[in-house]
Amino acid sequence: MNEDNKEFLMIVGRRVRYLRKQKGMSILDLSVEAGINRNYISDLERGRRNPTIVVLQKISIALNVSLSFLLEGVDFY
Repeated sequence: MNEDNKEFLMIVGRRVRYLRKQKGMSILDLSVEAGINRNYISDLERGRRNPTIVVLQKISIALNVSLSFLLEGVDFY
């Protein structure tokens, strides 16, 4: 994985963490709502996972935001 990809994953992870905290949710709360393992979400927030679009969709639904809002401000190259 190149540095651009790593940076992209870090940005996405920080965005998920920011939105989760804005909603007052713990990682466990998001895990239950999204049906995703809490360790996976923790790794995702740290930029250690490369989530599929389906995983991001589940997270966006659990956070009650659109997928486009979840990725807002994340630059794609």
